[in-house]
Amino acid sequence: MKRRDSIKKRRAKTAISPRALGKLTPYQIIGAPLMTEKVYKLANDLNTYTFRVHKDANKNDIKISLWVLYDVTPKSVRVMNVPYKWRLQRKLVRRAYKKAIVTLHEGDSIELVG
Repeated sequence: MKRRDSIKKRRAKTAISPRALGKLTPYQIIGAPLMTEKVYKLANDLNTYTFRVHKDANKNDIKISLWVLYDVTPKSVRVMNVPYKWRLQRKLVRRAYKKAIVTLHEGDSIELVG
């Protein structure tokens, strides 16, 4: 029997506890809401909002921070890293950041000013 066959592979454990809330405040975790035409359409149709968040925050940090700041309970939180876009003709296109797409329950809403 080969050694590779005897090693049992395990799935990585997911983070179930807040990671950044001990170091950062909810105001530092949730950055500015992203204001685009697509975000406005999602907010009106699907009750979904998009925020720029701190790079060390995980889903649980974002859920708790939204509950503290806006007094809403998210139905789901999706987090993604937006990559850096390179320089084209000596102009900086876009820096890397982390984005959270938050879906709220039916009765909840967040007032976006912009």
